[in-house]
Amino acid sequence: MMGRTHALTGWCAGLALAPALGAGSLHEAVVFGATTAGFALLPDLDHPEARASRSLGPITGGASWALRAASSVLYRATMGPRDEQWRTGEHRHLSHTVLFAVALGFATAAATAVGGAAVVGVVVWFALLLAAGALGRWIWLVGGGAAVVWLAQAGGDVAGQLDQLAGSLGIAVTVGCFVHCLGDALTESGCPFLFPIPIRGETWYEIRPPAFLRFHTGSAFEENIVFSVFAVLGIVLVPGVWPVLTEIYTNVGNTVEALS
Repeated sequence: MMGRTHALTGWCAGLALAPALGAGSLHEAVVFGATTAGFALLPDLDHPEARASRSLGPITGGASWALRAASSVLYRATMGPRDEQWRTGEHRHLSHTVLFAVALGFATAAATAVGGAAVVGVVVWFALLLAAGALGRWIWLVGGGAAVVWLAQAGGDVAGQLDQLAGSLGIAVTVGCFVHCLGDALTESGCPFLFPIPIRGETWYEIRPPAFLRFHTGSAFEENIVFSVFAVLGIVLVPGVWPVLTEIYTNVGNTVEALS
């Protein structure tokens, strides 16, 4: 799946989940959704040319190299009898698993709990950086603007508001990475996100739907259908948009009925 589709599905997942985590207001949901959108790109850190690997130059480039090396070693050490011997175990392996998503989420929650507001700010900034690279600079305006509004409403307790956000950031990271895995599972290559559960003799079994439901990464179907559907959903899920659309539909229906 292409980077911008990953980011968009992460945005939708974040907006949908935000109210259940107590982030039901517009600015809170947008910050959460933007963070999830950014981290929906992070699993591709295992590819040297991915946006996540190039986002911070040598820093993320070095992290990408380390992740690929660790993933390759893990693949060789854990591969089942029917796992492909020819694979390097780098791209779409370690970072494309539920285990990685949960571990990174816990690590983020722990880091924000210890580092407080400063670490929260860095995590959100990095997420916005990734999301903007895939979806465009508007995400800085929307996500950054929402964050400013949120903090402005806090009055003098900015640090307190950031500390409050710390608890949900780990969830945003986990959800973003998991949504990425689900997206890749819909492509022809599939995704081994249930590692290390052995399936049919493979520890790294690529989960994928029946052939007629799969699509190629970057195909016309993804570009024109999948992306368009989630683009509409990404607008509808913004708090306050659905009631407005419902009211418009009702008013138009009443007007048409009255004219007829």
